[in-house]
Amino acid sequence: MSEQGNTSDKVVTRAWWVLILTTLVVGGVGFFLIVVLGNQIEVEDPIVENFTPTDLFVQPDAEWNTSVLVAKSPETREIRKLTWFVFAIAGGIFLVVEGLLLYAIFRYRRTKKQRLEETGEPVQLYGSNPVEIAWTIIPIIIVLVLCLATIRTIQTVQPTKNDRPENALTVEVIGHRWWWEFRYPELDVVTANEMYIPVDRPIWLEIGSADVIHSFWVPELQGKMDAIPAHTNYWKLTAEKVGTYLGQCAEYCGNQHANMLIRVVVLDESGFDGWAKEQARPADNITSEQVDLGRKVFLKYACQSCHAVAGVSEGTYAPDLTHLMSRKTFAGGMIPNTPDNLKAWIDDPAQIKPGSDMPALKLTPQEIEQVVAYLVTLK
Repeated sequence: MSEQGNTSDKVVTRAWWVLILTTLVVGGVGFFLIVVLGNQIEVEDPIVENFTPTDLFVQPDAEWNTSVLVAKSPETREIRKLTWFVFAIAGGIFLVVEGLLLYAIFRYRRTKKQRLEETGEPVQLYGSNPVEIAWTIIPIIIVLVLCLATIRTIQTVQPTKNDRPENALTVEVIGHRWWWEFRYPELDVVTANEMYIPVDRPIWLEIGSADVIHSFWVPELQGKMDAIPAHTNYWKLTAEKVGTYLGQCAEYCGNQHANMLIRVVVLDESGFDGWAKEQARPADNITSEQVDLGRKVFLKYACQSCHAVAGVSEGTYAPDLTHLMSRKTFAGGMIPNTPDNLKAWIDDPAQIKPGSDMPALKLTPQEIEQVVAYLVTLK
């Protein structure tokens, strides 16, 4: 019997070594594919033909922070409380289970002498009513407590249609592939990708989608809320500190889902009023030879069919460009808004953002220079 025990121990030891070696081999192969082959693909895949973008994915004046533990609004504080509460319960369960496991391993471990003296199997115990009742009732209590805590948090942070605060600013949020549209019906303002809001004032979000399901998420200000075609979801938040907060679509919506970013800029009351006043006025009518030629190029091609410029065009399919240069980024928030990047984007959008609905119009380099000269006047 002892010989069988020794054989069994050897088999288990060998199995563990096989598992460890297999894991190392698979991990090494995966690392090789990611680092070596990935670098080759990146080097051999030029982004654009005539113009090269710079600082892709660089967010000016803001840092990425997707931690739910950094709370900058009453809503995210409630979410953080729930997170820590769940973590504490889960951590307590882990410590109890692992503690009992380690105790059993070391307390009842067979010594070498016991293995040699064994003449049969240990005493077999089948069932224990007190133990089975305990490990049924305790999990039920734990799940019930977690359920009640979650329901309380949802009721606090997730409003219904009738819960709009009286002094709230309404912002209509519309998800597109792959950018965000923000409409302020009370201010007659339309913008894209960058939502400006006043500090310490409730913001009432009416969230929908123009195509597929998206999800609006700015982790420092609020949790996630789906944007669904032909349906409006309601969300609220109150930013308590001036600054820029980053977020992105949190529901897979196509191959550029990761590049559907959000910037929320929180201003003081006077700063927001000034911004809203500037956004509500028509675009500047600046004239020069290059600008006039660029305006003609804009109106000649499909630009004016998709993009709106107050007093110039009435497109609704793509972002409103009336005050394009007042934004820090474009292309769904993934590129800093500079003249050189605009040229690269107009030259061939699909090379920068594959799958983008904006077509490459095959403009000549001269036409691209002209249309960008016009666009940079839209401040």
